[in-house]
Amino acid sequence: MTTRWFLLSTLLLCAPAASHAEDAAVLWDKSCKNCHGPDGRAQTRMGQKESIPDMSRAAWQKAESDAHLRDVIANGSSHNPKMKAYKDRLSPEQMDALVRYIRTFKPQEKAP
Repeated sequence: MTTRWFLLSTLLLCAPAASHAEDAAVLWDKSCKNCHGPDGRAQTRMGQKESIPDMSRAAWQKAESDAHLRDVIANGSSHNPKMKAYKDRLSPEQMDALVRYIRTFKPQEKAP
């Protein structure tokens, strides 16, 4: 019985952390979409003005490491001062979720 109580209490303690984690898509929409676009292609006014790269391109995805993406999210971009640091606004888990979300971007298929 004690083992069951311990397992149940451990699960209950972990549940609030999971429930507080924002869905990466919602977080992207709130924090990133205005410049990077909904699909990472940067086809926005700010994206075009600042020459933000298309994150859906296979070459871009291959060239950028997860560690580098996380660093840019946390500390801002040395190439574009308008990309501000989010380390004081996002948790490490949220930044990791954004990196995973960015990895889902794929080039749009061209219509035949």
